[in-house]
Amino acid sequence: MLRYTVKRTLMAILTLWVIITITFFLMHSIPGDPFTDQKKIPAEIMEKLKMKYGLDKPLIVQYGTYLKNILKGDLGDSMKYKNRSVNDMLRDGFPASFKIGIYALALGAGLGILFGIAAALHRGKAIDYFVIVLAVIGVSVPSFVFAALFQWIFGVWLEVLPVARWGTPAHYIMPVCALGASYIAYIARMMRTSMLDVLNQDYIRTARAKGLSSFAVTWKHTIRNAILPIVTILGVSFAGIVVGSFVIESIFAVPGIGKYFVQSITQQDYTLIMGTTIFYAAILILMMYIVDLFYGVVDPRIRLE
Repeated sequence: MLRYTVKRTLMAILTLWVIITITFFLMHSIPGDPFTDQKKIPAEIMEKLKMKYGLDKPLIVQYGTYLKNILKGDLGDSMKYKNRSVNDMLRDGFPASFKIGIYALALGAGLGILFGIAAALHRGKAIDYFVIVLAVIGVSVPSFVFAALFQWIFGVWLEVLPVARWGTPAHYIMPVCALGASYIAYIARMMRTSMLDVLNQDYIRTARAKGLSSFAVTWKHTIRNAILPIVTILGVSFAGIVVGSFVIESIFAVPGIGKYFVQSITQQDYTLIMGTTIFYAAILILMMYIVDLFYGVVDPRIRLE
């Protein structure tokens, strides 16, 4: 286990370095710079701005300086948001994005797994058709449609929930449901398929022939084997959902970090692009490691080496 942990840690550091390097040079290969659209700025001030952010130096020097700052935990100052560091922007916005994301994922995983199990165990019956229709709707309808629908029904018509803004737990409900709807459908469909595949295996027939109860067969032999694909996608989904959703956060005026992923690209805010990329990559790498560890918990036959 110690050997595996050391190996994965070194691979994580190497992967993160490769991501930083590729993103850094690809970002600088895009024509223009963060101040290209500011045509009214005098040339002298433009030169001072480039000097302030080190853009007047050779690219390889900028890369070396950025790596040194990363080792110190400094992601730099935003080139578009005055007097704001990338560290502060991520620290301020991440709690709201994390709350919505983790609640939406819990909702999607909880209901999705339950619906998938119920549909597989009652194949060809009403609950199975209900889950199939639910999966089609959830996958094909975008989250912003759910968001607008929830706002009209619960915020405007029934007036039981706030239409937008952020602050109380009541503000969480509609963003969480809108974001989690597609995960319910996706996980339910995958769980149903995985369950049906396991139910047709010979060892399930053997377990039933030995006289095991339906509960024991379902819980010990079916769900534990069928849930492994769900564990895999939950790790990747966690990294993607807790860093915010630009669309959902914009619709509900949530002060998260989802908007920075889009605005940093459109504004060519170099430091913010690097900060959001590193932040997302670090969470994704961490989640992949946790998922690998969780495989052994779900299925003891899996050993990490």
